[in-house]
Amino acid sequence: MIRVLLADDQQLVRAGFRALLDAQPGIEVAGEAADGAEALRLVRALRPDIALMDIRMPGLDGLAATRAITGDPALTSVKVVMLTTFDLDEYVFEAIRSGASGFLVKDTEPEELLRAVRAVVEGDALLSPGVTRRLIAEFAARSKAPAAAAGLERLTDREREVMALVGLGMSNEEIARRLVVSPLTAKTHVSRTMIKLGARDRAQLVVLAYESGLVRPGWLG
Repeated sequence: MIRVLLADDQQLVRAGFRALLDAQPGIEVAGEAADGAEALRLVRALRPDIALMDIRMPGLDGLAATRAITGDPALTSVKVVMLTTFDLDEYVFEAIRSGASGFLVKDTEPEELLRAVRAVVEGDALLSPGVTRRLIAEFAARSKAPAAAAGLERLTDREREVMALVGLGMSNEEIARRLVVSPLTAKTHVSRTMIKLGARDRAQLVVLAYESGLVRPGWLG
């Protein structure tokens, strides 16, 4: 059973998400929070598999709550997906840098929301369809000068190549086609790279790809 925490200051939004998620086999809403402080308290008490976290909430906002969750060693099993009204909310970049597994716009189609919940619990990063490459390009433009990422020297040449492709926003299937390998082999390379670099998930691997200079702005096409 996938247990989900909903954190949004709009009751109507929470009610809509709850109705959709609770109707699905294998998914249940473990709790609801109207602000970041309550979300953090419930995450610590309920240990859900995933927290759907609104960025803008009164008091402690979603970004601060996400930092507290992803920075707590006791909560490493909890994944956070940010909810936003806009495709490229200015805070999304900082949220991903802070450990969020991705983000969804609130008007996401129901099927995509369900797919997102399952994907993130399985360890994949989640970025709304059609936004991934634009988000990465914007993140790259805001990145500081490249600095060597700790552990990058431990990667094999193939793992560096795979990490660069992840940084370009490619899925495992797209990486497999580019390298002429099976999707399972591509997924294995991605997983080993994340383990070696201590990346929480695929989203952080993208961040590391840019911060290390392995991928540079302008490479997207």
